[in-house]
Amino acid sequence: MNIDGKPYRTIWLGADGASAEIIDQTKLPFALEIVPLKTLEDAAHAISSMQVRGAPLIGATAAYGVALGLRDDPSDAAVDRACEVLAATRPTAINLRWALDEMQKAIRNQPHEARAAAAFARAAEICDEDVETCRKIGEHGVGLIRAHAEKKKGERVNILTHCNAGWLATVDWGTALAPIYRAHDEGIPVHVWVDETRPRNQGASLTAFELKAHGVPHTIIADNTGGHLMQRKLVDLCIVGTDRTTANGDVANKIGTYLKALAAKDNGVQFFVALPHSTIDWSLDDGSIIPIEERDAIEVTEMTGRLPDARSRPWRSRQKGARRRIMPSTSRRRA
Repeated sequence: MNIDGKPYRTIWLGADGASAEIIDQTKLPFALEIVPLKTLEDAAHAISSMQVRGAPLIGATAAYGVALGLRDDPSDAAVDRACEVLAATRPTAINLRWALDEMQKAIRNQPHEARAAAAFARAAEICDEDVETCRKIGEHGVGLIRAHAEKKKGERVNILTHCNAGWLATVDWGTALAPIYRAHDEGIPVHVWVDETRPRNQGASLTAFELKAHGVPHTIIADNTGGHLMQRKLVDLCIVGTDRTTANGDVANKIGTYLKALAAKDNGVQFFVALPHSTIDWSLDDGSIIPIEERDAIEVTEMTGRLPDARSRPWRSRQKGARRRIMPSTSRRRA
């Protein structure tokens, strides 16, 4: 996708051919910073600190992390260590484990001297496959939006989304936002209600950033506004992404998704989950078994904003000495 007219992916092979580069999403929307990943530890940190986030992008970054870990030591022990370190970074997104399994398939039977090259090649393939998958999600999903546009006789279609499931959550195109980008590019009038998405405000800081960069009309709303808009018939459909989907269709996604699904059902609003095949966990048939990630309370109590002097820095949103709680990052719902 484009930022100021320049095409970007969210992760790519560095010019040296031996590192990867990412957009540091913790700095958005105030600064566009490119960060090199030179070691396994760099990749693990990028995932755990949410410099990269979104299930498909986490998987792609983990794939490159394995490749980086094998540059100097291609032994079986190094493969095991790389997968162990990366698997521990984020527990909910199944794409992470899927990507690690794919990397092991690609390198286990290779001679040691060929493993690093094979790993980098498979990581690049995983990225390309994700781009094509997301393109197809857009191609498939745009029909849902087109149907609403035809029903409304050319009036704009209002779509509500939660968190970020755009190209910043994947390698390119996105999942939930792919049909929206496709509709916009086809000239279908669309408008997106963007939940700010607490904690971390990934809707306000990431979804709004990329929609603006692509020229898609949108409005940032407080998380609890969605139900009100649905009651007033101002939402035509909801589209969200998923961190993990079980074999029976249960979905785990950013905390707050469940409440949007309940509001949509109560108001007769269509609710869709856009997902790649790599997000389906065929080993589970009950969403209650999905591990739900809990992260440090600082993601609720501190926020990053731009001050009047144009500096961007964290500021505290709680009273000093107030009790801190660990907040979950995902919620479950039945698709």
